[in-house]
Amino acid sequence: MERPPTYQVNGAVIRTVRMQAGLGTNEVAQAAGISQRYLNHLENGYRKHMRPAPYVRLRTALGLEPDDTSLLDEAPEERR
Repeated sequence: MERPPTYQVNGAVIRTVRMQAGLGTNEVAQAAGISQRYLNHLENGYRKHMRPAPYVRLRTALGLEPDDTSLLDEAPEERR
């Protein structure tokens, strides 16, 4: 079974963008439709991969443009 593509994100950048926007983790997590724990794991580097839909919602919750790739470490890749 083939797994869907994922985005490798940079947690430090996620945290920086969130804090510069003056947003809390709970606020962003709710707006993105993800758990606060998942957002914390992303920001702390415990989780580094996101599926496309949650990634898009997170980017939107942070107020980033649709073509903004600043949260990414790399281009979409196949999860192994």
